[in-house]
Amino acid sequence: MVSSWWLAAEAGAGDLLKATALTLPAPLQLMRKETWTGIPARTNGQTVRPLQDEATRAWNLHTALYYKACGTPWRMQRHSSDLATCYVGVSFYRSTSGNELHTAVAQVFNERGDGVVVRGGTAQISKTDRQPHLTLPDARQLLLDALAEYRTTHGHQPARIVVHKTSNFTTGETDGFHEAADLREIDHVDLLWIQRRGAPHLYRTGQLPPLRGTSVQLDARSLLLYTRGSVPYFRTYPGLYVPQPLLIRPATRGTDLLTAGMDILALTKMNWNNAQLDERDPLTLRTAYRVGSILRHVPAGARIATRYAYYM
Repeated sequence: MVSSWWLAAEAGAGDLLKATALTLPAPLQLMRKETWTGIPARTNGQTVRPLQDEATRAWNLHTALYYKACGTPWRMQRHSSDLATCYVGVSFYRSTSGNELHTAVAQVFNERGDGVVVRGGTAQISKTDRQPHLTLPDARQLLLDALAEYRTTHGHQPARIVVHKTSNFTTGETDGFHEAADLREIDHVDLLWIQRRGAPHLYRTGQLPPLRGTSVQLDARSLLLYTRGSVPYFRTYPGLYVPQPLLIRPATRGTDLLTAGMDILALTKMNWNNAQLDERDPLTLRTAYRVGSILRHVPAGARIATRYAYYM
Protein backbone atom coordinates (compact mmCIF):
# COMPACT_ATOMS: atom_id res chain seq x y z
CA MET A 1 0.00 0.00 0.00
CA VAL A 2 2.87 2.36 0.78
CA SER A 3 4.48 1.65 -2.57
CA SER A 4 1.20 2.30 -4.46
CA TRP A 5 0.70 5.62 -2.66
CA TRP A 6 4.29 6.62 -3.36
CA LEU A 7 3.96 5.84 -7.06
CA ALA A 8 0.72 7.83 -7.34
CA ALA A 9 2.25 10.79 -5.51
CA GLU A 10 5.33 10.70 -7.73
CA ALA A 11 3.23 10.57 -10.91
CA GLY A 12 1.08 13.46 -9.68
CA ALA A 13 4.14 15.55 -8.90
CA GLY A 14 5.52 14.95 -12.40
CA ASP A 15 2.21 16.01 -13.98
CA LEU A 16 2.11 19.14 -11.82
CA LEU A 17 5.69 20.04 -12.76
CA LYS A 18 4.97 19.63 -16.46
CA ALA A 19 1.77 21.68 -16.12
CA THR A 20 3.79 24.49 -14.51
CA ALA A 21 6.44 24.28 -17.24
CA LEU A 22 4.06 24.62 -20.20
CA THR A 23 5.13 28.23 -20.71
CA LEU A 24 8.87 27.45 -20.95
CA PRO A 25 10.64 27.90 -24.30
CA ALA A 26 11.59 24.19 -24.42
CA PRO A 27 9.97 20.95 -23.17
CA LEU A 28 11.20 19.08 -20.10
CA GLN A 29 12.61 15.57 -19.92
CA LEU A 30 12.14 14.03 -16.48
CA MET A 31 14.25 11.09 -15.37
CA ARG A 32 14.06 9.03 -12.20
CA LYS A 33 17.27 8.57 -10.27
CA GLU A 34 17.18 4.78 -10.65
CA THR A 35 16.88 5.11 -14.44
CA TRP A 36 20.24 6.86 -14.47
CA THR A 37 22.04 4.83 -11.78
CA GLY A 38 20.59 1.43 -12.66
CA ILE A 39 19.85 0.78 -8.98
CA PRO A 40 16.13 -0.02 -8.43
CA ALA A 41 14.30 2.09 -5.85
CA ARG A 42 13.17 0.17 -2.78
CA THR A 43 10.56 0.75 -0.10
CA ASN A 44 10.59 -1.40 3.04
CA GLY A 45 13.14 -3.66 1.35
CA GLN A 46 10.94 -4.29 -1.70
CA THR A 47 11.58 -3.06 -5.25
CA VAL A 48 9.11 -0.27 -6.05
CA ARG A 49 9.11 -0.95 -9.80
CA PRO A 50 11.07 -3.27 -12.09
CA LEU A 51 13.96 -1.65 -13.95
CA GLN A 52 14.47 -2.17 -17.66
CA ASP A 53 17.84 -3.29 -18.97
CA GLU A 54 20.40 -0.62 -19.76
CA ALA A 55 20.03 -0.82 -23.55
CA THR A 56 16.24 -0.43 -23.39
CA ARG A 57 16.52 2.54 -21.02
CA ALA A 58 19.01 4.19 -23.38
CA TRP A 59 16.82 3.65 -26.46
CA ASN A 60 13.71 4.98 -24.71
CA LEU A 61 15.47 8.04 -23.32
CA HIS A 62 17.22 9.06 -26.52
CA THR A 63 14.15 8.46 -28.69
CA ALA A 64 12.19 10.91 -26.50
CA LEU A 65 15.05 13.43 -26.43
CA TYR A 66 15.43 13.30 -30.21
CA TYR A 67 11.72 14.07 -30.71
CA LYS A 68 11.76 16.87 -28.13
CA ALA A 69 14.72 18.36 -30.02
CA CYS A 70 12.42 18.56 -33.10
CA GLY A 71 13.66 15.37 -34.73
CA THR A 72 11.45 12.72 -36.34
CA PRO A 73 12.50 9.24 -35.16
CA TRP A 74 10.16 7.46 -37.60
CA ARG A 75 6.95 8.15 -39.44
CA MET A 76 3.87 6.41 -40.83
CA GLN A 77 4.11 4.90 -44.27
CA ARG A 78 2.12 6.88 -46.79
CA HIS A 79 1.29 6.01 -50.38
CA SER A 80 1.50 8.81 -52.94
CA SER A 81 -2.25 8.48 -53.58
CA ASP A 82 -3.21 8.81 -49.90
CA LEU A 83 -4.99 11.97 -48.77
CA ALA A 84 -3.26 14.27 -46.28
CA THR A 85 -4.92 13.20 -43.03
CA CYS A 86 -5.41 14.90 -39.69
CA TYR A 87 -5.89 12.41 -36.83
CA VAL A 88 -7.69 13.82 -33.79
CA GLY A 89 -8.02 12.11 -30.42
CA VAL A 90 -10.78 13.36 -28.14
CA SER A 91 -10.61 12.73 -24.41
CA PHE A 92 -12.13 14.06 -21.19
CA TYR A 93 -10.61 14.88 -17.81
CA ARG A 94 -11.80 16.17 -14.48
CA SER A 95 -10.53 19.33 -12.80
CA THR A 96 -8.40 18.90 -9.68
CA SER A 97 -11.47 19.71 -7.57
CA GLY A 98 -13.37 16.92 -9.31
CA ASN A 99 -16.40 19.18 -9.81
CA GLU A 100 -15.96 19.91 -13.52
CA LEU A 101 -15.56 17.56 -16.47
CA HIS A 102 -13.50 19.21 -19.18
CA THR A 103 -13.54 18.26 -22.77
CA ALA A 104 -11.86 17.36 -24.89
CA VAL A 105 -8.30 17.46 -25.21
CA ALA A 106 -7.73 17.06 -28.93
CA GLN A 107 -4.41 15.79 -30.18
CA VAL A 108 -3.89 16.61 -33.82
CA PHE A 109 -1.35 14.54 -35.75
CA ASN A 110 -0.33 14.17 -39.35
CA GLU A 111 1.40 11.19 -40.97
CA ARG A 112 4.76 12.34 -39.58
CA GLY A 113 3.41 12.10 -36.06
CA ASP A 114 3.74 15.83 -35.42
CA GLY A 115 1.17 16.63 -32.77
CA VAL A 116 -0.45 19.72 -31.35
CA VAL A 117 -2.78 20.04 -28.36
CA VAL A 118 -6.08 21.92 -28.24
CA ARG A 119 -8.17 22.29 -25.11
CA GLY A 120 -11.96 22.45 -25.40
CA GLY A 121 -14.78 23.46 -23.08
CA THR A 122 -16.72 21.45 -20.51
CA ALA A 123 -18.50 18.17 -21.18
CA GLN A 124 -21.61 16.59 -19.74
CA ILE A 125 -22.30 13.05 -18.56
CA SER A 126 -25.20 11.58 -20.55
CA LYS A 127 -28.02 10.07 -18.52
CA THR A 128 -28.47 7.47 -21.26
CA ASP A 129 -25.06 5.79 -21.34
CA ARG A 130 -23.27 7.50 -18.42
CA GLN A 131 -20.50 8.61 -20.79
CA PRO A 132 -19.12 12.13 -21.32
CA HIS A 133 -20.32 13.91 -24.44
CA LEU A 134 -20.07 17.27 -26.20
CA THR A 135 -22.87 19.54 -27.30
CA LEU A 136 -23.16 20.33 -31.00
CA PRO A 137 -21.64 23.84 -30.69
CA ASP A 138 -18.76 22.55 -28.52
CA ALA A 139 -18.00 19.71 -30.92
CA ARG A 140 -17.98 22.14 -33.85
CA GLN A 141 -15.74 24.64 -32.04
CA LEU A 142 -13.34 21.95 -30.84
CA LEU A 143 -12.69 20.68 -34.34
CA LEU A 144 -12.46 24.22 -35.76
CA ASP A 145 -9.82 25.05 -33.14
CA ALA A 146 -7.98 21.81 -33.90
CA LEU A 147 -7.96 22.54 -37.64
CA ALA A 148 -6.79 26.10 -37.04
CA GLU A 149 -3.89 24.83 -34.94
CA TYR A 150 -3.14 22.19 -37.57
CA ARG A 151 -2.95 24.85 -40.29
CA THR A 152 -0.73 27.09 -38.15
CA THR A 153 1.64 24.23 -37.44
CA HIS A 154 1.72 22.52 -40.83
CA GLY A 155 0.96 25.37 -43.23
CA HIS A 156 -2.03 23.73 -44.90
CA GLN A 157 -5.42 22.18 -44.22
CA PRO A 158 -5.82 18.37 -44.35
CA ALA A 159 -7.94 16.69 -47.01
CA ARG A 160 -9.25 14.10 -44.55
CA ILE A 161 -10.15 14.14 -40.86
CA VAL A 162 -10.23 11.08 -38.61
CA VAL A 163 -11.63 11.52 -35.07
CA HIS A 164 -10.95 8.83 -32.45
CA LYS A 165 -13.06 8.72 -29.29
CA THR A 166 -13.54 6.14 -26.52
CA SER A 167 -17.27 6.84 -26.09
CA ASN A 168 -19.94 6.62 -28.75
CA PHE A 169 -20.87 9.64 -30.85
CA THR A 170 -24.15 11.39 -30.15
CA THR A 171 -26.12 13.05 -32.93
CA GLY A 172 -24.98 16.45 -31.65
CA GLU A 173 -21.30 15.44 -31.75
CA THR A 174 -21.62 13.93 -35.22
CA ASP A 175 -23.39 17.02 -36.60
CA GLY A 176 -20.95 19.38 -34.87
CA PHE A 177 -17.86 17.66 -36.29
CA HIS A 178 -19.37 17.54 -39.79
CA GLU A 179 -20.33 21.22 -39.62
CA ALA A 180 -16.74 22.13 -38.75
CA ALA A 181 -15.45 20.07 -41.68
CA ASP A 182 -17.97 21.71 -44.03
CA LEU A 183 -16.89 25.17 -42.91
CA ARG A 184 -13.31 24.27 -43.88
CA GLU A 185 -14.46 22.52 -47.09
CA ILE A 186 -13.12 19.12 -46.03
CA ASP A 187 -15.18 16.32 -47.58
CA HIS A 188 -13.63 13.21 -46.03
CA VAL A 189 -14.53 12.71 -42.35
CA ASP A 190 -14.33 9.47 -40.36
CA LEU A 191 -15.68 9.39 -36.79
CA LEU A 192 -14.55 6.25 -34.98
CA TRP A 193 -15.68 4.94 -31.60
CA ILE A 194 -12.86 2.77 -30.27
CA GLN A 195 -14.00 0.45 -27.49
CA ARG A 196 -11.23 -0.75 -25.20
CA ARG A 197 -13.39 -3.07 -23.10
CA GLY A 198 -16.08 -5.63 -23.79
CA ALA A 199 -14.78 -6.77 -27.18
CA PRO A 200 -15.03 -10.48 -28.06
CA HIS A 201 -11.78 -12.46 -28.05
CA LEU A 202 -10.35 -14.71 -30.72
CA TYR A 203 -8.54 -18.01 -30.13
CA ARG A 204 -5.73 -19.36 -32.24
CA THR A 205 -4.60 -22.94 -32.68
CA GLY A 206 -1.66 -23.61 -30.40
CA GLN A 207 -0.47 -21.84 -27.26
CA LEU A 208 0.10 -18.31 -28.59
CA PRO A 209 -2.56 -15.59 -28.97
CA PRO A 210 -3.66 -14.19 -32.37
CA LEU A 211 -1.10 -12.35 -34.46
CA ARG A 212 -0.69 -8.61 -34.03
CA GLY A 213 -2.71 -6.99 -36.80
CA THR A 214 -5.38 -9.69 -36.89
CA SER A 215 -8.74 -8.14 -37.78
CA VAL A 216 -12.22 -9.55 -38.22
CA GLN A 217 -15.17 -7.56 -39.57
CA LEU A 218 -18.01 -8.69 -37.31
CA ASP A 219 -20.71 -6.91 -39.30
CA ALA A 220 -21.13 -3.94 -41.61
CA ARG A 221 -20.27 -1.44 -38.87
CA SER A 222 -17.86 -3.13 -36.46
CA LEU A 223 -14.27 -4.32 -36.75
CA LEU A 224 -12.29 -6.34 -34.21
CA LEU A 225 -8.58 -5.48 -34.24
CA TYR A 226 -5.63 -6.94 -32.33
CA THR A 227 -3.07 -4.16 -31.96
CA ARG A 228 -1.04 -6.42 -29.66
CA GLY A 229 -0.45 -10.11 -30.18
CA SER A 230 2.04 -12.68 -31.38
CA VAL A 231 4.80 -11.35 -33.64
CA PRO A 232 6.28 -13.81 -36.17
CA TYR A 233 9.65 -12.00 -36.17
CA PHE A 234 10.02 -12.65 -32.42
CA ARG A 235 8.39 -16.12 -32.72
CA THR A 236 6.41 -15.32 -29.58
CA TYR A 237 4.04 -12.86 -27.96
CA PRO A 238 6.12 -10.03 -26.41
CA GLY A 239 3.72 -9.33 -23.55
CA LEU A 240 2.88 -10.35 -20.00
CA TYR A 241 -0.90 -10.69 -20.19
CA VAL A 242 -3.51 -11.94 -22.64
CA PRO A 243 -3.79 -9.27 -25.37
CA GLN A 244 -7.06 -7.34 -25.42
CA PRO A 245 -8.44 -6.43 -28.87
CA LEU A 246 -10.07 -3.14 -29.80
CA LEU A 247 -13.59 -2.91 -31.21
CA ILE A 248 -13.91 -0.18 -33.84
CA ARG A 249 -17.32 1.27 -34.69
CA PRO A 250 -17.83 4.13 -37.20
CA ALA A 251 -20.38 6.78 -36.30
CA THR A 252 -21.59 7.23 -39.87
CA ARG A 253 -21.95 5.08 -42.94
CA GLY A 254 -19.36 5.13 -45.70
CA THR A 255 -16.28 4.53 -43.52
CA ASP A 256 -13.84 1.97 -44.93
CA LEU A 257 -13.27 -0.27 -41.89
CA LEU A 258 -10.14 -1.85 -43.36
CA THR A 259 -8.53 1.55 -43.89
CA ALA A 260 -9.61 2.62 -40.39
CA GLY A 261 -8.03 -0.49 -38.89
CA MET A 262 -4.79 0.01 -40.82
CA ASP A 263 -4.59 3.61 -39.64
CA ILE A 264 -5.12 2.61 -36.01
CA LEU A 265 -2.52 -0.17 -36.24
CA ALA A 266 0.01 2.27 -37.71
CA LEU A 267 -0.74 4.87 -35.02
CA THR A 268 0.04 2.32 -32.29
CA LYS A 269 3.66 2.46 -33.47
CA MET A 270 3.95 6.25 -33.19
CA ASN A 271 4.57 6.67 -29.47
CA TRP A 272 7.93 8.43 -29.27
CA ASN A 273 8.11 8.34 -25.48
CA ASN A 274 9.80 4.97 -25.88
CA ALA A 275 11.14 2.70 -28.59
CA GLN A 276 8.42 0.05 -28.26
CA LEU A 277 6.64 -0.64 -31.54
CA ASP A 278 3.56 -2.53 -30.36
CA GLU A 279 1.48 -0.30 -28.11
CA ARG A 280 -2.17 -1.28 -27.62
CA ASP A 281 -3.77 2.14 -28.12
CA PRO A 282 -3.28 4.42 -31.13
CA LEU A 283 -1.21 7.54 -30.50
CA THR A 284 -4.34 9.71 -30.64
CA LEU A 285 -5.94 8.08 -27.59
CA ARG A 286 -2.77 7.31 -25.65
CA THR A 287 -1.69 10.94 -25.71
CA ALA A 288 -5.23 12.12 -24.94
CA TYR A 289 -5.02 10.39 -21.55
CA ARG A 290 -1.54 11.77 -20.94
CA VAL A 291 -2.39 15.34 -21.88
CA GLY A 292 -5.55 15.29 -19.78
CA SER A 293 -3.62 14.26 -16.65
CA ILE A 294 -1.42 17.36 -17.08
CA LEU A 295 -4.03 19.90 -18.18
CA ARG A 296 -6.18 19.16 -15.14
CA HIS A 297 -3.55 21.14 -13.18
CA VAL A 298 -3.74 24.16 -15.53
CA PRO A 299 -6.31 26.89 -14.76
CA ALA A 300 -9.03 27.46 -17.35
CA GLY A 301 -8.04 30.17 -19.80
CA ALA A 302 -4.33 29.90 -19.00
CA ARG A 303 -1.87 29.78 -21.87
CA ILE A 304 -0.68 26.28 -22.73
CA ALA A 305 1.98 24.89 -25.00
CA THR A 306 0.43 23.36 -28.11
CA ARG A 307 3.33 21.07 -29.08
CA TYR A 308 2.86 17.52 -27.84
CA ALA A 309 6.54 17.24 -26.82
CA TYR A 310 5.71 19.30 -23.73
CA TYR A 311 3.33 16.63 -22.45
CA MET A 312 5.30 13.41 -22.94
